[in-house]
Amino acid sequence: MNEDVSRLMDGELDDDAAVDRALAALRRDQGADAWACYHVIGDAMRGNAPMSPGFSRRLSAALAAEPTVLAPVRRVAHPATFAWAAAATVAAVAVVGWTAVSLTDAPDVAIAKAREANAVRAAEVRTPAIPPDYLLAHQEYSPATAIQGVRPYARAVSFGVPAER
Repeated sequence: MNEDVSRLMDGELDDDAAVDRALAALRRDQGADAWACYHVIGDAMRGNAPMSPGFSRRLSAALAAEPTVLAPVRRVAHPATFAWAAAATVAAVAVVGWTAVSLTDAPDVAIAKAREANAVRAAEVRTPAIPPDYLLAHQEYSPATAIQGVRPYARAVSFGVPAER
């Protein structure tokens, strides 16, 4: 009996029959005394200070003297709450989907643009009639520059051949 109680305290009882025997032993006075004795031995081995005499009795009396606190009634969620949450989710998904679809070209439009670009011949493309000086002066605003953030701090320098006199 004492061996089963000791193994129960250590958490080493794996057999259901042994657990039943240990619990039956704890219901008798000898088993309860062994349980208390083994706890005192464990406390002494761990270096825990023993409880003062009558501690359990005083603790039981203090717990019995405390008022009973009733738990508040749990609120029941209304079905409308879930309906509104589902509607908001559907609306959010619809807005995101609509935005994503409106920002992308339809496949037919992309194919038409590709065919149109394929039909243009190099002879039909004209060079712009913008003077090179104008392009040089406004190059900092061009999105094609590789170092766009540095351009305002760099100075364009050109070298020209002086006109003959």
